[in-house]
Amino acid sequence: MHSLIKGFSRLSREDKVALLLEQQELAPQLAESFQEFLHPVKQHLFNDISENIISNYYLPFSIAPNFLINDHLYMIPMVIEESSVVAAASKAAGFWAKNGGFSTRVIDTLKNGQIHFTWNGNIQSLASVKHEILELITTTTDHITQKMRERGGGIVDIEFKTIANMLNTHQALIKFKTADSMGANFINTCLETIAPHLMDFINKHPQLKSEDKATTIMCILSNYTPQCLIECSVRCDVEQLKPYAGNYSAIEFADRFKTAVEIAVNDPYRAVTHNKGIFNGIDAVVLATGNDFRAIEAGAQAYAAQSGTYSSLTTIEINDKQFTYTLKVPLALGTVGGLTNTHPMAKAAMQILQQPTAEQLMQIVAAAGLANNFGAVASLVTSGIQKGHMKLHLSNVLNALEATETEKTLALKHFKDTVVSYSVVEQFLNQLRK
Repeated sequence: MHSLIKGFSRLSREDKVALLLEQQELAPQLAESFQEFLHPVKQHLFNDISENIISNYYLPFSIAPNFLINDHLYMIPMVIEESSVVAAASKAAGFWAKNGGFSTRVIDTLKNGQIHFTWNGNIQSLASVKHEILELITTTTDHITQKMRERGGGIVDIEFKTIANMLNTHQALIKFKTADSMGANFINTCLETIAPHLMDFINKHPQLKSEDKATTIMCILSNYTPQCLIECSVRCDVEQLKPYAGNYSAIEFADRFKTAVEIAVNDPYRAVTHNKGIFNGIDAVVLATGNDFRAIEAGAQAYAAQSGTYSSLTTIEINDKQFTYTLKVPLALGTVGGLTNTHPMAKAAMQILQQPTAEQLMQIVAAAGLANNFGAVASLVTSGIQKGHMKLHLSNVLNALEATETEKTLALKHFKDTVVSYSVVEQFLNQLRK
């Protein structure tokens, strides 16, 4: 058994690598790979992003063109390792650009922070003094919220709830608007400033009598933001869907598509994969713009299960031969602060998107999610998902099998009209190499 490592973070990068190779008994050549992917000029920026950095991990930075969103044409940056995602997004964007584009609507931008506390008083009694509490928390955070208020944000409301199945355990759920900032640091700072004043208020107010004092447990923002909500729709006459219908008529395709979506609405097993197709697009743009895709995923997945059963984030209607497909999803995004302003490629992504506001970025991200999901469902109900997916994956398979340029050229020609799988490509290369 190896001994525990002390002081690893204080070592130089070179010493970290040397210790890693020694401790894990790795080949010395691995150090060359780490060195190869260091940035020759801006490595200092990457060194400040995380801890114990020994190299950088590269992912493709791609562009999906022709996104017509609320009559504005975008070229959308996407960071993702799956080539079929960018291809599907681009194809769907081009199709919908010719058929009215994506219509989006920001429903609200409220975000949540929680102060959890213990108290054996009547939680309902706090509602009777809510006006006083709101005045207290806005006053105590005035110095923190001033600039945010100037940008249209700040503290909006507060409500009190008891934590289910936990005796005398409650939360102050505080609503925020954070303008163009994602707002995590702002919200957490406000919460930690408010908490001691709020506990003192509860403990001293004559209308809030209890046997024990109110005591803070923790203060933290919530990544569940069901009121930071965006709606994105596409619509057209059913007959216009013919380019996606394959061997089916347009109306047959539309009916099959509707059935597939309704399965995702009613079956959690299908809903998870259905929503994953949405997040192929969402995560790729969120990552490209330096936003927190883990927070977005967690909040949206909770939203998908708000009824008590996990379900599709999309809904569909076909009325009077009019096809309407809609995505509704919470997206707590920022366009200032964090990696958005420090990571060089995140800054480039924001420039490509013409420096959108947070609300505009919500709309762009939602459109990317809906485009990818539309493409995935369309493939499923016509040719199947593997034909197009593996065709685009062919280059990755060839690289994994260390194909030469000549072999790649022959393989691309051979598999032009053939279903691709790893084993089939491997057999083809083995035949060539005999």
